[in-house]
Amino acid sequence: MSESTPAAGPASRFSIGPEQFELDGEPVRILSGALHYFRVHPDLWRDRIRKAREMGLNTIETYVAWNAHAPREGEFDLSGGLDLGRFLDDVAAEGMHAIVRPGPYICAEWDNGGLPSWLFTSGTVGVRRDEPQYLAAVQNYLEQLAPVLVPRQIDNGGPIILVQIENEYGAYGSDPVYLEKLVAMNRGIGLTVPFTTVDQPTDEMLANGSLPSLHKTGSFGSRSAERLATLREHQPTGPLMCSEFWDGWFDFWGAHHHTTSTAQSAADLDELLALGASVNIYMFHGGTNFGFTNGANDKGVYQPIVTSYDYDAPLDEAGFPTAKYWAFREVLARYNPSLPDARPSVAPSAPAFRVPLTAALPLDAATNLLGEWVASDALPTMDALGLFRGFALYRTEIDTTSSSSFSASAPVLELGEVRDRALVRLNGVTLGVLARDHHDSRIALPAGVRGTLDILVEDQGRVDYGPRIGEPKGLIGPACLNGEQLRRWTVLPLPLDDLEAVTGALEATAASVTGPLAGALAGPAFGYATFDVDPGADLYLDTRDWGKGAVWVNGFNLGRYWSRGPQHTLIVPAPLLRPTGNTLVLLELHAAAATATFVASPDLGHTDF
Repeated sequence: MSESTPAAGPASRFSIGPEQFELDGEPVRILSGALHYFRVHPDLWRDRIRKAREMGLNTIETYVAWNAHAPREGEFDLSGGLDLGRFLDDVAAEGMHAIVRPGPYICAEWDNGGLPSWLFTSGTVGVRRDEPQYLAAVQNYLEQLAPVLVPRQIDNGGPIILVQIENEYGAYGSDPVYLEKLVAMNRGIGLTVPFTTVDQPTDEMLANGSLPSLHKTGSFGSRSAERLATLREHQPTGPLMCSEFWDGWFDFWGAHHHTTSTAQSAADLDELLALGASVNIYMFHGGTNFGFTNGANDKGVYQPIVTSYDYDAPLDEAGFPTAKYWAFREVLARYNPSLPDARPSVAPSAPAFRVPLTAALPLDAATNLLGEWVASDALPTMDALGLFRGFALYRTEIDTTSSSSFSASAPVLELGEVRDRALVRLNGVTLGVLARDHHDSRIALPAGVRGTLDILVEDQGRVDYGPRIGEPKGLIGPACLNGEQLRRWTVLPLPLDDLEAVTGALEATAASVTGPLAGALAGPAFGYATFDVDPGADLYLDTRDWGKGAVWVNGFNLGRYWSRGPQHTLIVPAPLLRPTGNTLVLLELHAAAATATFVASPDLGHTDF
């Protein structure tokens, strides 16, 4: 268990020397790779860590996602895929060191940059600065982590050699008092290993993002000599380290799949190591934004991040070596005399088959299974309802036939802002979509209408970088029809974190009919299928013939799909599967082929080459 005392090895001392990192007084170079436990099924952690060692690495780095552990105020989850202690014990069992980056802000292309959304509901908390409410929450967070981290430090016989304070703070702010208080908090819970910071190697960011007492490191992926020279100007003593060596990039819905040149990345890594620097490869293995955990960017245009976090990393999303793995291994062999002879196997073809959808349940017919409606005179945000991920169904009654303010022309529904995508329906008929990335806020309704107006809103991922972190989701009011404010709303929060009742209804429907679902699945609706599969292999679910939505296999949320791409397959990790009776449930917002198709290899989309 994560909070129990781990099986400790011999205690050692890790320190920052005048020129190099030192382990028990002897110089040591950190050869690290980023691997986020919260993006990988826990039964696969050990496999990924072992493959890092087989590539020539000696250290594993991970962020800690505060909002994953604390989805609601007063909760802290260290179980299952959030068992950080088990992950660190797996690192130790493979004979490797660990670097832990608890934030509290992590970015990581993760929902809200790792900050819990409930932090922002009061409207008075000032994050990432010296603000009492925020710092009190951070203190509680770190105290919850202490039983996991403190006994797993290297001076207690554990794997942790470094802890990072904040994350690229120089790109956000300049508050040394805040950083000093973070240092004091981390020391106060019992952390004794050296502390570091990371910033992009510019004079301003390196100056603003650290303290004289903290060891500065850089984040970059090219021009190693130039960037290390800038870092050395701000860190005149001690070892140089690129603690985020970017070897790939992440993808947005509607864009292309990002890749980087294997040869160039390997050459840049070689240059970095030839100069004597230490490294953390970001990412060694990216994994997956399961569920609704992806982040987003917004620098004028909202860009939600896809489900896959493959990152074009040396180890692909399914945990198999790529060409970049072998190129990096060849480079690392020149700097790691303890490179193992063992090599990981290459990716096999996954099982390919098709199964029909055998039942459907319209969302309108499932609302009584999904939660309780909330009445509100004003238009509430999702956050105001305590809903921090997922969907919300907004409903009100309209009548354009009984007021002189409505002419014979089509009335216009206008919203303050949509965050992030709204499916507008009238009397059960879909009228259109309002999309944040298109800056949509108005839609025309049919003339002379009356009845039920439904607006199904999807939170497509919270911004993870910049000043828009923490903004509320849902519909931002007011909502007006030809200038008249609409009131008397009822809202159904749809976190969709428990589909047991829906799955039961779908199973009952499937049992009462024979044969596959007739025609296509018309959304918004849930679809259902079952399948058998030989154990031990990952699957790739092809979503190209579906519109937009999310998929659950055996109750586990695989994440979002969207026909706009670039991603067209969802990975189904082998530990989720059983030999017989696997259930697949999808929520389709638009329309989908009534077949679930599994293919032999992943399709993450077109590239820009």
